[in-house]
Amino acid sequence: MVEGRRSRVGTRFLLTTASAVVILAGLKLAQSLVIPFLLALFLAIICAPVVAWLKRHRVPTVLAVLAVVVVLLAIFVGFGAVIGSSVNEFATFVAQYQERFNGLEKSLVAWLAAHDVDAQSLDMLELVKPGRMMNFFGSALKGLAAVLSNLFLIILTMIFMLLEAATIPIKIRAAVGSTHLNVDWLSSVVTQVQRYLAVKTGTSLTTGLLIGVWTQVVGLEFAVVFGLAAFLLNYIPNIGSIVAAVPAVVLALVQGGFGYALLVAVGYVVVNVTIGNFVEPILLGRTLGLSTLIVFLSLAFWGWLWGSVGMLLSVPLTMIIKIFLENNDDLRWVAIMLDSGRGAARRLEAAEETAAES
Repeated sequence: MVEGRRSRVGTRFLLTTASAVVILAGLKLAQSLVIPFLLALFLAIICAPVVAWLKRHRVPTVLAVLAVVVVLLAIFVGFGAVIGSSVNEFATFVAQYQERFNGLEKSLVAWLAAHDVDAQSLDMLELVKPGRMMNFFGSALKGLAAVLSNLFLIILTMIFMLLEAATIPIKIRAAVGSTHLNVDWLSSVVTQVQRYLAVKTGTSLTTGLLIGVWTQVVGLEFAVVFGLAAFLLNYIPNIGSIVAAVPAVVLALVQGGFGYALLVAVGYVVVNVTIGNFVEPILLGRTLGLSTLIVFLSLAFWGWLWGSVGMLLSVPLTMIIKIFLENNDDLRWVAIMLDSGRGAARRLEAAEETAAES
């Protein structure tokens, strides 16, 4: 009996692993279709409370959805105009300052040689070359512009999602043939993702505005671009704020020297530490329920799977998967492993209290 049970567990594990590999391969191959769908899904989750508020004020569903879409399109058009004009200007800027970038690279190599360090042996040096970093930043802007090129498909999909949102619980119950099926987990998914995205959008917007104002005050070129980059990259946990700061500091180094670069860097550190270490934890509270290690690993995983868009969506996607796992008896242990230390301690305390009462 024991051997048969072990055999069934092993077979189930192999089948689950094989299925996961096949699904991941399919998601990677179908990213051109899946990414617009996911972006539409998260936009629908963000906009759903606004649509619900309008409906409570007796606005018809279709008109409520159209009103939200018009506002959203205006926001995207504004972003698209800024990004579109910035891509060409930034590319021109990199070409004009290429000689200065090369000079910085030579100075860096000379400094390393003076300290008996062979620059050719340092693979990481290729990642921190000023010209390479600025070109990477320009490529990231072009990638973002490419995502916005699918705006029509994203918005159209979001419209149908918002129109169908109210019927999803009914369809789930009908699909499984039970009118008493508990679909509270679905509400939990929507609520947690909405809270996370709302808080993250507010803190990212604040970060972008402060960085844009700071770089403008100190006279750094492309202040609007760096403010926009700080806003967008703040959605990427752990490393997003660092990635946003590097091009600005490099430009400051070219534009005004080491002291000027240090001044710009101090502004980034103050803004990101204040918002990332104090404001966000207070506002988010226990919303995430993910360990720091899992947040970082999810960033690497979704980034590998779908690039920069995967990084932007890494935390909400992992939160959704965690909630699904919690509602599966066989895989609940995986959700517990994804939980934060504080969350696992609360689970253990609850289990001990239940055992004591029984």
